[in-house]
Amino acid sequence: MIIRVVLALALAVPPVGTSRGVGLPPCAVDLPPNTTCGFLEVPERRDAPERKINVGYAVRTSTAKDRKPDPVVYMSGGPASASLQLIGFLSQMFPDRDVVTVEQRGSRYSEPALGCPETAEALLGQLRQPPADLAAAAGRCRARLREEGVDLRGYNTKEIAADVVALREQLGYESWNLFGVSYSTRVMMDVAAADPKGVRSVVLDSYLPESVNWYDDAARNLADTVAALGMKDAFDAATARLNARPAQVTATDPILGKTFSARVSGDDLAAIMAEALHEADVAAVAPAMVGALAKGHDELLQPLADAVGGGLVSHEFGLYHAVQCQDEVPFNTFTPKSRLFTINGDKAVCDAWQLPKAKPVNATTKAPVYMLGGQYDPTTPTRTSRPAAEALPGARFEEFPRASHAVFLSSACARRKIVEFLAAPAGNTASPCLDDTSRQVGDLHVTAAPYQISKSPWLAAPFVLFALVSLIQLIAGALKGRALTAFGGLAGVAFAGLVGQSVHALAGRNETALAVGVPGAAVGYTWIAAASAVLTAAALLRDRRWPQGAAAAIGAGFLVWWFIWFL
Repeated sequence: MIIRVVLALALAVPPVGTSRGVGLPPCAVDLPPNTTCGFLEVPERRDAPERKINVGYAVRTSTAKDRKPDPVVYMSGGPASASLQLIGFLSQMFPDRDVVTVEQRGSRYSEPALGCPETAEALLGQLRQPPADLAAAAGRCRARLREEGVDLRGYNTKEIAADVVALREQLGYESWNLFGVSYSTRVMMDVAAADPKGVRSVVLDSYLPESVNWYDDAARNLADTVAALGMKDAFDAATARLNARPAQVTATDPILGKTFSARVSGDDLAAIMAEALHEADVAAVAPAMVGALAKGHDELLQPLADAVGGGLVSHEFGLYHAVQCQDEVPFNTFTPKSRLFTINGDKAVCDAWQLPKAKPVNATTKAPVYMLGGQYDPTTPTRTSRPAAEALPGARFEEFPRASHAVFLSSACARRKIVEFLAAPAGNTASPCLDDTSRQVGDLHVTAAPYQISKSPWLAAPFVLFALVSLIQLIAGALKGRALTAFGGLAGVAFAGLVGQSVHALAGRNETALAVGVPGAAVGYTWIAAASAVLTAAALLRDRRWPQGAAAAIGAGFLVWWFIWFL
């Protein structure tokens, strides 16, 4: 999947064990040492406190000699994204502080978890023909949750913020540093307003001001990001072409565990790209991808369609829509009707659920606030977050070039600046960040082959066989004094090594790029493979034994595979 590449890399810190405290539940994921997990019991609705639910959390206790007394408490965005799995990553950011990750009520590691496979499947079904009935799916999900005793009115930003305040009191911290990203920036602002004595500082990454009507802004946000990436003409051409003639793409349904034929129109592409561009890796390769799509390279739609399914299993959609239907959807006009099926889908669910509209909070705080924004963020653009920071006393704002959504996950400099801010919240984090070009991919040759190989590794068999036979030729030719055979093998080994090195280097900079193609240099090395095949064929004219014939046939077959399928 390409949408979650940055997060996957962030979570790649090797786990070192699962910890638990006495009388506490086992942690649901592998976590670093000195970490305990627990549940905070809270009322499902504080205005009707009879029914109780459990909010999951984890605490990593710092063992640093200079351990600071005030921890960092982190919550992921979404709504409905999990948080526990990031505690190892955050512990590396803040080794001298305790780190607390708190789940949203109703999320994956809380009880109950408000999964809604009915609506998730129906959202993916918008790429089927005919499109799935989202309203009917939402009705089935709500009926099931009601039978389980769930009152969706208790799952909103106000209650989630109250959970964070209650957790500080339960853990006994005098004060702590709030860290929110995307949706949870709203939560943390509410926490800061409700619990001022318990808040030392606030970090807001990809801030979503409460005053912003996100759904009504979505079209402009996407258009601004597309323009900033310099791909407006190509994007318009690609969407127009696909609206006129939608593509049929074989995609994976992770909920049912099956493949299906997805129909992708230009408007569908726009909806998918609005989500995909959250990732800095995707933003870096988007101009090449969209440019290729404008020219008819529909094979590049498969990783995008697969990413839709991947995104639908990363959230608990019962919680997601409960929050959106109370705190966001009612404040938007939805006029004109959006071209993005994701937005129309959220409105359809909320129309079916008819949850009450939340009361605006307009939270503020006197605590020091550090806000981060990404240049290419299509969801919480700096166009809206910067003015919000300027209107907040004690806040400072910083935009990170080439970054997108959730800046701290992709930018080492952003992580350093956050640490500097926490060390002296009232000071000035003036150390500059160099322009981060690490994810830039340079010249790409567009091909879907690497992505296909990542899904089915056996498709790389011709390359592996060619490299292996070339190595055997090199060794055998050198030992037996057969120059043509040895040089043919040497050329094949050199080709395989150079291609492998260039692809490996690209993956090291930006793994997502392999969903679009391979470095242009890899194509330039083709002449070396051709030279290997010619030398091997010449050796066959001198030595007509079957091993040489087999090597010549494999070399010729490889070139056919390379030109016809891979490139």
